[in-house]
Amino acid sequence: MKEKNTKKPAFLFAKNNYIIMIIGLLVIALGFIFMAGGGSDNPEVFNEEIYNWQRIRLAPTLVIIGLGIQIYAILATPKK
Repeated sequence: MKEKNTKKPAFLFAKNNYIIMIIGLLVIALGFIFMAGGGSDNPEVFNEEIYNWQRIRLAPTLVIIGLGIQIYAILATPKK
């Protein structure tokens, strides 16, 4: 009889990589949440709230930081 070599399938990333990816996704989602809103119900009235510092500076910065975290999570080598 032939002996079967059944190997357990290996994941591409380790557990730490997935945790870092989830953190990156949460930071990106937080950036998009900060970016939302600021509109006006009446199109005739201009709302200055759209130029708030959190929509102009904080939200895009969080999205870029989140993308950097994602890149780090992909490139980090898993510990063996």
